[in-house]
Amino acid sequence: MRITWNIVGAFAMMFATQSVVFAEEIDIPSINPDEGRIGEIRRVADESEFKVCSDPDNMPYSNLKLEGFEDKIAKVLADDLGKKLTFQYAYNRQGFLRNTINAMRCDVIIGMTSDFDGLRTSKPYYRSGHVFVWRKDSNYDINNWDSPDLKKGIIGIVDKSPATIPLNDYGLMTNARPYRLQRDLNLPTSFIIDDLVKGDIDVAVMWGPIAGYFAKQSKVPLEVRLIPEYNKVNLKGKEYWNISVAVRMKDKDRIKMINEALERNKDKIDAILKDYGIPTVPVVEGDSVYKK
Repeated sequence: MRITWNIVGAFAMMFATQSVVFAEEIDIPSINPDEGRIGEIRRVADESEFKVCSDPDNMPYSNLKLEGFEDKIAKVLADDLGKKLTFQYAYNRQGFLRNTINAMRCDVIIGMTSDFDGLRTSKPYYRSGHVFVWRKDSNYDINNWDSPDLKKGIIGIVDKSPATIPLNDYGLMTNARPYRLQRDLNLPTSFIIDDLVKGDIDVAVMWGPIAGYFAKQSKVPLEVRLIPEYNKVNLKGKEYWNISVAVRMKDKDRIKMINEALERNKDKIDAILKDYGIPTVPVVEGDSVYKK
């Protein structure tokens, strides 16, 4: 998921314009971590570009085929601003920010927690939270951490994610099957939902955008239900986050343009999120555990 824990036919035709560098034509360059440092030769931002820092294989957010919802949102913003949409690809793992936006290789991150204090963020354009997911044929009914059905099976959960706090507080850790926070790149991004569908786990506790998208794709009917907020004042157990576009701290003019484009295209962006099955709730203004 592109939620930063420093705290994640017709469609192709949609991109068939001169404003997009086609993903099929892009080779992912190996990034030298020593390049782009202060004092070294760096790319100079081209203001005719809307250059996005993106993961080449991180659905539902982005991929090389431009199939992710963040790819679509980037296209909407670039078109609105009259800029050429281009990408710098790097896997969204440790060092992603250092080797992309902070090294001047790209200028925009489409999805970032709104209160992240290492970058300048736009006004939030959506808010989502963690969810419970289960197979409909299980007849479970789970609304909160004290729901009896949570004690009936194996709960798949991302280790060290905020949701592990209430899981532990409610005495459910013995039911848990943990998944590593930094995913194995040999596995598809759907791997937790895949295990749920196979019956290896009985309930998944996941970040909503990932769960909602893959549940919608599943051939086995799944139920997705948002988890009530658990903690509003710090990271430990916080389930809901505002999401924004992010730029470098110095890029005040760029974020102003992006804020204006987000406002003009709110309906289009909301439609993209809905189409991808992203569960959303109203943005909470000022919600922050970093920026005070």
